[in-house]
Amino acid sequence: MQQWHGFKDIPHDWGRSVVTIGSYDGVHRGHQLIVGRAVDRARELGVPSVVVAFDPRPREVVRPGSRPPLLAPRHRRAELMAEHGVDVLLILPFTEEFARLSPADFVLRVLVERLHAKWVVEGPNFRFGHRAAGNVAVLAELGHSYDYEVEVVDLVIRGEAGGGEPFSSTLTRRLVAEGDVQGAAEVLGRPHRVEGVVVRGAQRGRELGFPTANVETLPHTAIPADGVYAGWLRAGGDAMPAAVSIGTKPHFDGTERSFEAHAIDRVGLDLYGMHVTVDLLAFVRGQAKFDSIEALLDAIAGDVKRSRELIEAYEAVSGRPT
Repeated sequence: MQQWHGFKDIPHDWGRSVVTIGSYDGVHRGHQLIVGRAVDRARELGVPSVVVAFDPRPREVVRPGSRPPLLAPRHRRAELMAEHGVDVLLILPFTEEFARLSPADFVLRVLVERLHAKWVVEGPNFRFGHRAAGNVAVLAELGHSYDYEVEVVDLVIRGEAGGGEPFSSTLTRRLVAEGDVQGAAEVLGRPHRVEGVVVRGAQRGRELGFPTANVETLPHTAIPADGVYAGWLRAGGDAMPAAVSIGTKPHFDGTERSFEAHAIDRVGLDLYGMHVTVDLLAFVRGQAKFDSIEALLDAIAGDVKRSRELIEAYEAVSGRPT
């Protein structure tokens, strides 16, 4: 997959294409349907598929300080787009000037003059242009003038257990924030991933016999609610079952949140300075303050045992996440 950063990277001889536009944070199952339809339509028409995203996200420019937590950093979104067969990911700088473009000017500047859109695929809630004045009806109307077709892909609705909500990044963030990583995985189509660099911590886990990788997570990452989770710790291509602790360590009267992963049944790991990823599979328990170190050790041993069981059950059904 090609990645373009701004209009300057678009080849001068670029022909027609199938385009979809959105932030696509998380590339959840609803996004996957839209992107997948764009890819399929592009193959049918014999032209490339292009996903247009913005950096920063429009919301951050239109409403400064309203940055929502990120479900996937930009490089991860690019990986997921490539996995779904996208030919080109175009990242456009979103500026105040860009935010003032009318819907007609937006279409002319992005879809017509630069990408020569033949077909545009969007969800029913797609909005664009100044003050989000444009919708899919406006997009289709402009298509009559500029010789492109618009296809609208219906929303995917989560089951009744989830209140019948449509799959969305907002829903996914809420589930992650509540610690419902299994619910988030239902929307994403895969476990929620957190990544960052392993840094030195207080070494308490090592002293207790349960060494952990203290992960300095990427800025603005969506972090689950405090508690213990079962997951996979991935470092240098090696995926290791892990018990993950998130929170302030109330037993030690901590005040700063940390994200730590204990690699189950692994001895002598040295991950300092490495960039790692952690895929979160299931909630094990909430944070707690214990009466003694012995009680804490018993709880940690139970966490490891329960995490191992949950991971084995997941592997039996779904295999390891990629």
